[in-house]
Amino acid sequence: MGLMKVFSGSEILATALKTKLEEVGIDVIMKNNNQSDIILGSASKLAVELFIDESKYGKADSVITDFKVSIQ
Repeated sequence: MGLMKVFSGSEILATALKTKLEEVGIDVIMKNNNQSDIILGSASKLAVELFIDESKYGKADSVITDFKVSIQ
């Protein structure tokens, strides 16, 4: 199982996309870098990353695309 990063952004947006992916049966791993940013004294708008199994990308692609269009 290879992991593929499909999103980096704010925690709010990452959580929303994670929910949408899980609704269609795709397991998501969320890596939250906010704590390390706080310790280092910086803040990043791309502090949260989402990863999925790369074999699920075909199924996830339309969900991710629709989500990105909806937030613009």
